[in-house]
Amino acid sequence: MRVKKMLLAATLLAATAVSACGGPRYYGYSVPPPPPPRYGVLGYAPGPGYVWADGFYDLRGSRWVWVPGYWVRPPRPRAVWVRPYWEPRGRGYYFHRGRWR
Repeated sequence: MRVKKMLLAATLLAATAVSACGGPRYYGYSVPPPPPPRYGVLGYAPGPGYVWADGFYDLRGSRWVWVPGYWVRPPRPRAVWVRPYWEPRGRGYYFHRGRWR
C-alpha cells in the first residue's frame, strides 16, 4: 500500500514538473509609435549641482503613458545625463533607459 502511494505521488510530481515546462504564451500586438516628448517650464533646481532628467513615454500594456522628468544630483563630478528614448527597430521600438555617462 505504501509503495502505491509513493508511486502515485512521484507520478503526480513528474506530471506537474513536465506541465510547468510549457511556459506562458506570448502574443504580440501592434501599437502606434510613441508621441513626441512633452516640453514645458522646468522651474528652478532645488539646490546647487542638480540636473534635470527629462521625462519620457513608457509603454504600459498597449498605451503610452508620460513619465514626468525630475531634478537629480549627478553620481560623480562631470557626469552627463543621457535622456531615455525609443528607437525604431524593425517593425517595433526598442527602449533605451536614461543613464549617466
